[in-house]
Amino acid sequence: MNKDTVNHQTTGIEDISLIDAHYRQFAFKRHYHLDYHMGLITEGQQEYYFNGTRYRAGKGELVIMPPDEIHDGQPQQDSGYKVKVFSITPDWLHKQADELGAKGQVYFPLHKVADNQLFFDLSQLHCKLGNPLFPQLAKDCMPIEYFSKLLTRHSQLRPKQAVPLGSKDLNQLRDYLMANLDQKISLESLAALCDLSPSQLLRQFKKATGMTPYAWLARLRLEHAMALLKAGYSSTEVAYRVGFYDQAHFVRSFRQAFGVAPSAVK
Repeated sequence: MNKDTVNHQTTGIEDISLIDAHYRQFAFKRHYHLDYHMGLITEGQQEYYFNGTRYRAGKGELVIMPPDEIHDGQPQQDSGYKVKVFSITPDWLHKQADELGAKGQVYFPLHKVADNQLFFDLSQLHCKLGNPLFPQLAKDCMPIEYFSKLLTRHSQLRPKQAVPLGSKDLNQLRDYLMANLDQKISLESLAALCDLSPSQLLRQFKKATGMTPYAWLARLRLEHAMALLKAGYSSTEVAYRVGFYDQAHFVRSFRQAFGVAPSAVK
């Protein structure tokens, strides 16, 4: 029986981590990330939902998923697909854009990019960042060089936008939840924070994100759990820090979200 293989790896650069995976059966449910996910499809085809439409990406294409964008993903063929992913913090990428002279909110008009030279460069970068023997100075320099090419060729600027939720916006609500991940949070308390009724918040939140507040919070907890695991925290400590009081529940939820157990994250 063919199994999925998924390898999460740090790089020695705090703002960049890697995923190298062959997904044969695993299907991602609709979710979002806190970081940019840049996926290089090296074999097969991935089918995914994004911004209300279904797409396919195949060998040689770069799929760009910005933070907070709802999407899913699954193999399009029985043989699955292979992908090399860069997980990059928004602060790092926006800093590179600022230093290139971009003053505004960077976004990518195309979430699926066909650029043969850039694909080759980023594939080489992924391999080198994953090599513990590759010199750290080179690791520090090369991402700046190659992602500057991506920004120059394929990004644009737009005014900064906030998604309103009553008296707050989505970013403010996320900041509040991040500060209280280990607490029990009710719809009523979130609604009061936004000066809305529970039913108003639920409707506005689903319209803005495509998810319920509960599903959105659950993903936020798991995304932060991934970051803590990569930082070296134990699975047991991470579970409590992000609000899972049952270790088995945490492990099960993490595996369902990422396709690997917390213990597999290095």
